[in-house]
Amino acid sequence: MLMDYQTCENQFSNTYQMQQAIKNKRLFRIERGIYADHQNVPELAIIQKKYPKAVFTMDSAFYYHGLTTTIPDLYHIATPAKAARLKDPRIKQFFVPEKIFSLGLTEQKQDGTTIRLYDKERMLIELLRYKTSLPYDYYKEILRHYREHIEALDIERVQEYADIFPKSAAIWKRLDEEVF
Repeated sequence: MLMDYQTCENQFSNTYQMQQAIKNKRLFRIERGIYADHQNVPELAIIQKKYPKAVFTMDSAFYYHGLTTTIPDLYHIATPAKAARLKDPRIKQFFVPEKIFSLGLTEQKQDGTTIRLYDKERMLIELLRYKTSLPYDYYKEILRHYREHIEALDIERVQEYADIFPKSAAIWKRLDEEVF
């Protein structure tokens, strides 16, 4: 089980008891502020514990939804636009306006860890929004997967999202030309 510093301190009564538990290998310091009762913890679990309000998006979400076989080099994380910059070299941060930050937010089990990410419908909108900044082959691979599994999507939700996002006319045009 992963714990933050405060939870550990509450569980072990004080810092000295925590240090003794670490020394006796009943507790492991995974990284600054993150502790576990076992030594080998998946990095994905660490990222989710360290940034509990962040949401996996873009390359990470595409991969976790099974829309691509390309494993991302970095964890792609969305945070509210006014959030502080994350200084973690493992993360690529996306600042999302408050109005659309929680839109399509869902949870999913991934490698034994429950993570927060955007649903497939939201990720289709994101794919169309960022079409020009994605590698062409990568974009086509994900789009092909969406076309092959179009019946599994909630089309009404996609349409609802398309109306809410900025530049909705361009999103609608791409939806009509490339997806439907």
